[in-house]
Amino acid sequence: MSQDLADRAALLLAKLREDRPLVHNITNHVVMNLTANALLASGASPVMAHAREEVEDMASIASALVLNIGTLSPHWVEAMLIAGRRASERSIPIVLDPVGAGATRYRTETSLRILDECRITILRGNSSEILACGGSSGRTRGVDSAAAVSEAEAGARAIARSRSITVAVTGPVDLVTDGKRTFRVHNGHPLLGSVTGMGCTATAIIGAFSASGSDPAFDAAAALSFFGLAGEAAAREARGPGSFQVALMDVLAALDPMALAKGARIEAA
Repeated sequence: MSQDLADRAALLLAKLREDRPLVHNITNHVVMNLTANALLASGASPVMAHAREEVEDMASIASALVLNIGTLSPHWVEAMLIAGRRASERSIPIVLDPVGAGATRYRTETSLRILDECRITILRGNSSEILACGGSSGRTRGVDSAAAVSEAEAGARAIARSRSITVAVTGPVDLVTDGKRTFRVHNGHPLLGSVTGMGCTATAIIGAFSASGSDPAFDAAAALSFFGLAGEAAAREARGPGSFQVALMDVLAALDPMALAKGARIEAA
């Protein structure tokens, strides 16, 4: 692990809390409340706006845009594209979570359309979703991955190089690559996989870190380390998934730059 990277992550967290960036989320019904509260606790200012009539205006004032396809409908896809095009024009970070890509043709095609039509900065998914975005038939169980992070590593690098984006593959050890550099994040806890929407929450926090950062690959790695470290601390207080979720919100708010510098486990691979 690199102490220099941990210290750099701590500085980024301090900047995020000073900036309080507005993060525009077009996300799914299941996680809206969870991700909004997690962004607030982390130090960002969330807005959850998905109406076609307002998303262009919202993307015009936001510091980052998070697109999450967890509960798709044609109107929501159109809203994502409208917001994504406006965010692309402004060159603000856009984070895409291709929830369930590979499970249905509609999800896969929507993920690829957003990647093609918007200037995505960071693509965050599990191994199966990333494989599907790269054109492989990744094994999936609904929105859960049936593939290991290591199986998606080569594909993630290929997507990053071909599309000039950062790809973050989350799992027991997270992998982040921009096609040239690779980071591995060793923070986290199994209870993060026991509460619905934790991957979506990680994506939203990546949006917040990228809003205050200037290096998408490192920004994503720092965000995942922060979120994973919070999961470790919350697990020590929890009796199970329910109390874990409550504890996680408290820890996200309490986890300060000094604690992140001490606990971040980011490896440059």
